[in-house]
Amino acid sequence: MDTISRPPEYTRAWTFLAPVVLAGCGVLLVISAKAADGDDLRGSDVIAFSDLVRAEEQRVQELQARIDDLSSDIEDLTAGQGSSASAEVDRHTEELMPAAGLTPVQGPGLTVTLDDAPLPNNLGEDSEFNTEDYLVHQQDLEGVINALWAGGAEALSVMDQRIVSTSTVQCEGPVLLLNGRTFYPPYTISAIGDEDAMRDALDDSLAVREYRMWADRIGLTYRVTGEDDISMPAFTGSVQGGQTS
Repeated sequence: MDTISRPPEYTRAWTFLAPVVLAGCGVLLVISAKAADGDDLRGSDVIAFSDLVRAEEQRVQELQARIDDLSSDIEDLTAGQGSSASAEVDRHTEELMPAAGLTPVQGPGLTVTLDDAPLPNNLGEDSEFNTEDYLVHQQDLEGVINALWAGGAEALSVMDQRIVSTSTVQCEGPVLLLNGRTFYPPYTISAIGDEDAMRDALDDSLAVREYRMWADRIGLTYRVTGEDDISMPAFTGSVQGGQTS
């Protein structure tokens, strides 16, 4: 853990205070020793030293006032540095919260829509395809999500559910389970960020290219739409990783 170093004013102040306090104490000790030369502190020697005592008491009071002023300055400096460090932490936290998905965000980007293909009437034992081929699967959603992250997406949502780096999607047959809710196709994946960079990342993704190949063959939906203004809610699931459902 980083420690907060004391400001140089703190060191300089106490460097000055130490000899001042010691000097004041020394003067009083000398006066007391001289005054207590005999057993009777009420004798004539005490009267002879009375003016010196009063002068030194005045000097000690002035020194004490100076000590109080310096102590106040030290407290202000220390508090100021603490406030500065706290403000720096707060600033970094505010910068990280949108990326962590902990605050609502808004901005331009794009939306990718995936949908099941219609089942043909003649689908049977002699067909080269089966029912599963006509469905959007978990790996299809993950392929798009990963490509968007790779393309620099600043924020991402699936079916209006905010997604963070630890989120996963889970498909059970023809439905999507996310954040404890069930969703049916068509599935929409929205991303805030540089539209061109994210489109390029989608085009470069092997998983997305494979899905698009199947889309061309059997009619799965793959649609990418540019958006001028996308609004996303804050993430409400667990940030510990694993399933978001």
